Amino acid sequence: HHINKFQVFRWLTYPPPELQNWSALVLTILMVRRAWGPFLHWQKVLLVACLSLIVADDFRISLGDVCGRYWPDTWTHDNPSLIGTGAYGFHPFQRGDDIGSFPSGHACRILGFATVWLIAMPRSRTVQVVVIVLCAPMLVSLVAMNYHFVSDVIAGSVLGGIVATYTAHLARLEMPLNN
Repeated sequence: HHINKFQVFRWLTYPPPELQNWSALVLTILMVRRAWGPFLHWQKVLLVACLSLIVADDFRISLGDVCGRYWPDTWTHDNPSLIGTGAYGFHPFQRGDDIGSFPSGHACRILGFATVWLIAMPRSRTVQVVVIVLCAPMLVSLVAMNYHFVSDVIAGSVLGGIVATYTAHLARLEMPLNN
């Protein structure tokens, strides 16, 4: 297919890693802000969402090492791949740039972040629409660009959602009563 020639799909793969890159700075700013008083609800949600993203991605890295799956396409260091070299498979407990497709880190990060917002603000149509409008195209783009197999994206999404749910539960995130 030639869908990966559309630049919009490539652009949609950029936000999840960037979100992770900025999470540590956001956490630092929020912790400094906390010194002046309690968080507003959205600030607590942002803090928990950033923590969820970081924990989900670290967990995903561990699972990636356990699974060791080749990528769908060759795009770094002549890595073996299904499309580029005809190689397919899992190589458990191996590590390297040539393996690590399963589960998707992009999907894990974006769902680890976004699911916290859905849990913390379940009645907000705005949050629901923003999450769906941003997440769905990003997840589709991972497959469209041949960065991941569909199962990689599903597994990463489920992992991110599980970590987000547990993180929100531990933080006791709830919808404020006055909203």
